Amino acid sequence: MPIDEKKLKTTMLEASKAAAKESLKYFRSSLKIDNKYKIGFDPVTIADQNAETTIRDIISMAFPEHSIKGEEFEDKKTNSPYTWVIDPIDGTRSYISGLPVWGTLIGLKENGKAIAGLMSQPYIGETFIAVGDSAEFTHQGKTTKLQVRNTKALKNATMFTTDPKLFSNKGDFKAFQKLEEQVLLSRYGVDCYAFSLLAAGQIDLVIEPELKPYDIAPLIAIIENAGGVVSTWSGKRAENGGNIIASATPKLHDRALDILYKHLV
Repeated sequence: MPIDEKKLKTTMLEASKAAAKESLKYFRSSLKIDNKYKIGFDPVTIADQNAETTIRDIISMAFPEHSIKGEEFEDKKTNSPYTWVIDPIDGTRSYISGLPVWGTLIGLKENGKAIAGLMSQPYIGETFIAVGDSAEFTHQGKTTKLQVRNTKALKNATMFTTDPKLFSNKGDFKAFQKLEEQVLLSRYGVDCYAFSLLAAGQIDLVIEPELKPYDIAPLIAIIENAGGVVSTWSGKRAENGGNIIASATPKLHDRALDILYKHLV
């Protein structure tokens, strides 16, 4: 039975607003920061945990039969073809540093394929959402259609990655450097916000290594419904994460993938 798109959109927006109350409560405050790693640094806060709990509760009330996969807690597994994917605060490093470029990610997959998604940046009041065939951006009460720009040549492209230091594989880093040499402008930072800017027609490429499913799955429908392309570096669907590339146009995507492929070792 097809999902009710109006109910789906309402649920995502309700969940993001409820999560915002939790995340904004602690943003730019002296909150305790825990580290998930014994070696390295992967921060998590009470804001992450409370926001995800809130999102899960709202989804479970609206769609009790659906599965849920989140960053902070164990998966809820059912026999439903629908699975929600949640990252309550994508960009926790930015969050704990007071930078308003983190976001709440909520997405829905049907039989493994992303069909809807939301990215909310509550501090500056921006929401990027995709349901059905549409992709919209809302800010200060005004909603506009999301549309990528028509960049086809690497020499004209603006490219983002979160941090070159995240390329733990030397071959991946070398491939990224070769691609970086070909673009007009390269900028670092902003995690999920970069993918949203691509959908909004502000930038042209996003390259990220070793993403988890909850880092990318909620963003796929936003990018694709805006006319963009997103895949792994091997050209496969991106729902399961990995090394990810998102592009404004198919031609730009193909050219970037060709550079990456040629220089991987």
